[in-house]
Amino acid sequence: MAISSNLTLELLNQPFLLEKRIELLKAIKQTGSINKAAAIVPMSYKTAWEAVEAMNNLSISPIVTKETGGAGGGGTTLTKYGENLLTTYSLLKEEQRKFIENLNRITDLNSGTLKTIKRLSMQISARNQIIGTIEKISLGAVNAEIQMKLKSGKSIISIITNNSVENLGLAINDEVVAVVKSNNVLLSTTQNDSKINEINSLKGNIEEINIDSVNAEVVVNIGNEDKIVAIVTINSIENMNLKIGASVDVIIKASDIMIGK
Repeated sequence: MAISSNLTLELLNQPFLLEKRIELLKAIKQTGSINKAAAIVPMSYKTAWEAVEAMNNLSISPIVTKETGGAGGGGTTLTKYGENLLTTYSLLKEEQRKFIENLNRITDLNSGTLKTIKRLSMQISARNQIIGTIEKISLGAVNAEIQMKLKSGKSIISIITNNSVENLGLAINDEVVAVVKSNNVLLSTTQNDSKINEINSLKGNIEEINIDSVNAEVVVNIGNEDKIVAIVTINSIENMNLKIGASVDVIIKASDIMIGK
């Protein structure tokens, strides 16, 4: 039994560049279109968009950007940073190949416990994962408020226990990942909406709306490719007149924001 391995790069303990995502980036560079790139990989258009959003959210700089207008009607391109990531990944992939070759020469895994190893290496992902830098930590009697600055320039606050602050070893200027379930994200289009009294109210523009039989997935760009996904009902889409390009407030309870490091 030979050893084989995929190469996944992590950022702040979160999967960042998987081989499937690398193939997607290569195809975007080749075609200038996420739709065409998804067909090449292959994966669904929705999965491709989610992968691009996840990479952009976790990256210190945008990897993929959308261009509008022009003779060709716009398209999708890799940034300089994105192209540098592809080059770096290729170099690492070659080093990994050499390592696996050497490992196969000296190792016999016929009696190994690969299933156990695989289970131990599993990770949990969430739809909204956004990188940020801790600006302020306010400890209370039981809980703490963690203020994070996102690459969009906006700040959000998470409430976690003091024990969690200690266990994670959180400190000012630490880079962390804010994790939010999409069904915990609220949207508002009314300035007088009482929900805007929540600590975390982030203005943004709707970039994508995906509708199924009951609910809709709304993708909001809050700046510099920081994107937050909300799950709302189809009735809410109609009642709030949500459309691509519309300005909305993204509202998240501080207690609904988890922190990873």
